[in-house]
Amino acid sequence: MSWTPEKIELLTSLWNQGWTTARIGEELGVGKNAVVGKAHRLGLPKRPSPIQRRAEESETKKAPAPKVLSKGISIYDLGPGMCRWPFGDPGDDDFHFCGKKIIPGKPYCDEHCAAAYLNGKSPREDNPRNPNNGGPNNKR
Repeated sequence: MSWTPEKIELLTSLWNQGWTTARIGEELGVGKNAVVGKAHRLGLPKRPSPIQRRAEESETKKAPAPKVLSKGISIYDLGPGMCRWPFGDPGDDDFHFCGKKIIPGKPYCDEHCAAAYLNGKSPREDNPRNPNNGGPNNKR
């Protein structure tokens, strides 16, 4: 399509009247992207986006406090940095997790790390196939 001086004049007029790019495109027989591109090349003033954020969406919402069961945290409220030591039977309604602060790099708190790792190392550290501890697959 060629932009004749008449079409450019009509585009400019409709643009300044606040018509949408889709309506201008319908009037001129072109797509809305052609209208946007031509308006940009002509240096027509930019218009504010019709999309507005609601004020309540932009505010940060605080996460609700985890549901504390009689002795711990439910799986739904278990988050990063919380001890994952399980209590009870997973099929029971009162199944829960410790939820205390973990030791960095471990999934458990101090108390449960002592129970889980009897020699103070995680099972991965004791694995002879672990390339980080000089095992037979170590190709350093």
